[in-house]
Amino acid sequence: MARFGRIATIMFQPKTTNPGLAVLLMGAATAFIAGTTLFAKALGGDTLGPALHPLQVSHGRFVFAFLAISSAVAIMRPQFTRPNWALHFARTFFGWGGVTLMFASVAFIPLADATAIVFLNPVFAMILAIPLLREKVGPIRWSAAAIAFAGAMILLRPTPETFQIASLLALAAALIMGFELIFIKKLSGREAPVQVLLINNFLGVIIASLAVIGVWQVPTAAQWGVLIALGVCMALAQACFVNAMARADASFIAPFSYGTLLFATLYDIAFFGQIPDWITLTGGGIILSGGILLAWREAKARQRAQNSRA
Repeated sequence: MARFGRIATIMFQPKTTNPGLAVLLMGAATAFIAGTTLFAKALGGDTLGPALHPLQVSHGRFVFAFLAISSAVAIMRPQFTRPNWALHFARTFFGWGGVTLMFASVAFIPLADATAIVFLNPVFAMILAIPLLREKVGPIRWSAAAIAFAGAMILLRPTPETFQIASLLALAAALIMGFELIFIKKLSGREAPVQVLLINNFLGVIIASLAVIGVWQVPTAAQWGVLIALGVCMALAQACFVNAMARADASFIAPFSYGTLLFATLYDIAFFGQIPDWITLTGGGIILSGGILLAWREAKARQRAQNSRA
């Protein structure tokens, strides 16, 4: 038990810089995040039993992630500060809405397509930051946004023969997660990461439990197992992500988060036999290009801000 406590403390409260380990942890985080969409796709189909509603899938995600994180917190016994409940609730509400729509979309379209479209959330956050955070957006960031949106339009396959309406669910998920990022920015630096994760998942359980009442159905034994795996997978993804971001500069480690698209593609091939076509590869590649350009621009802006304060 004491050994588990040390591991949990290292994972949730990292204190040393280690770029190499940060890359490995971010790689693990992306594999786990893509794994949650894999499990959601399985639960949204009928291979494990009658398909579960996306609201029930996201409910399982929050319940079992909260159980995993609260178990680690019970062993760590970290010091908590007074939380900003309004910011936490807003962040969690939009996060719950985004992940529910994401889970709904992957039941109908390839994991790679849905994942790539949802990667528009930093672009939406950039646009939303103009009225909500009073941020100024220059030509480079607007160019990055235009590039990413062009990729999304390709993935939407906007022709009568190929259009997939479920892609709009992924696009809506990206927009809602963009709102979530705004509140994450507002929370940044105010509270310890472990406190943010615990409160986020606690509030998520409450919201998801209320939302699932009208669509709840008894899962099969296999579905219970996958729901547990989904929640634990998300808890591990969050722990790895927090640890990775704390062990290296954000400008260095953030681009590695796009590995989620690689794992989603591999899971598509391995578990569903869905080979990415040229539309998926082209649209996804263009979105990644826009996202990397945006990440680079944000890193340069942070560096200039730090230099001006020095």
